[in-house]
Amino acid sequence: MYRKEKSIQLKSSSAALYNNLSVLRLPGRQLACFSAVHGPSVNVVSAAADGLGFSHRQLQAKEGGMAVSTSVLTQAAWCVLPSRVLLVLTSQKGIQMYESDGSIMVYWHALDVTEHPPAQAVFARGIAAAGGRFICVGTSSGLVLVFDIPPKGTNITVSEVLEEHHDAITDIAAELGQAPDGAGDLVTADDAGTLCVWSAGEEFTLLSKIPAFGCTCSSVKLWNGVVAAGYGNGQIRLYEAATGLLRAEVNAHARWIYALDLAPQTGKLLSGAEDSFVHVWKLSRNPDTNDVEIEHCHAECVTDTQVCGARFCDPEGNSFAVTGYDLSEIFRYSQV
Repeated sequence: MYRKEKSIQLKSSSAALYNNLSVLRLPGRQLACFSAVHGPSVNVVSAAADGLGFSHRQLQAKEGGMAVSTSVLTQAAWCVLPSRVLLVLTSQKGIQMYESDGSIMVYWHALDVTEHPPAQAVFARGIAAAGGRFICVGTSSGLVLVFDIPPKGTNITVSEVLEEHHDAITDIAAELGQAPDGAGDLVTADDAGTLCVWSAGEEFTLLSKIPAFGCTCSSVKLWNGVVAAGYGNGQIRLYEAATGLLRAEVNAHARWIYALDLAPQTGKLLSGAEDSFVHVWKLSRNPDTNDVEIEHCHAECVTDTQVCGARFCDPEGNSFAVTGYDLSEIFRYSQV
């Protein structure tokens, strides 16, 4: 069981975007950072564990230089690498990378608008750290850009472009647990519902491709060789990362799923959707058969709220946070 804690106020409301919440735990300090996107800006809030102390920062979408544009942000996420933590923003114009507190922009990558047909929307979306030194970002043309991140400084380069998807990328996730051999450590999802599992390295290798079944995959996670995918029809599907075999499907929500998250130490899975519900599940492998199993643990109704972001606040999954469309606060829940 989880109970509601003191909520965190935002400077502006959250937009109705997939995965519109990112959480960064600062180790050794009773402090967590939260970010949510609205229009051309992202709200970054640092909050004390007791819910009493807050500090706010707003970052604006930029077009390369210092000019503030009318470009709309599509996502914000912290990427935790062994050597550094970066806050990555995606927009209609490109990709921005900041130091973790948002104080200094260290890199800007402009999207090539000329490659797209005139009627097609151009944007970047889907952010994940992978392979110890890479950050992967998806685009509306289905490309996944792999950025090589140095331990410090601004010498960030595009080391590879993954070209397996034919539809706009919706989400990207890296392995959160201990992947079995050959199971891959990165998964990418697109608007059509196609999933690709990759092995990260000097060159990224495609390990399996899970075909679409007529429904958008809006959010995806990877844990212990299991792909957890949330879809527009409210289903959660669990696949073997190495083979793409379907292991389980759950009619988890009555409406479109907007967010999934996984607690790496316990295998808890968090799902949030348009139906105002947030569910906590438990993933596990049967030690005798190696089958993937899913158990329902908790349901929380966030009344009259279209949930658009849901994240665990700790690696055990003992607490989680939720954002909702047009909501100027972040709701927090902790285990009783």
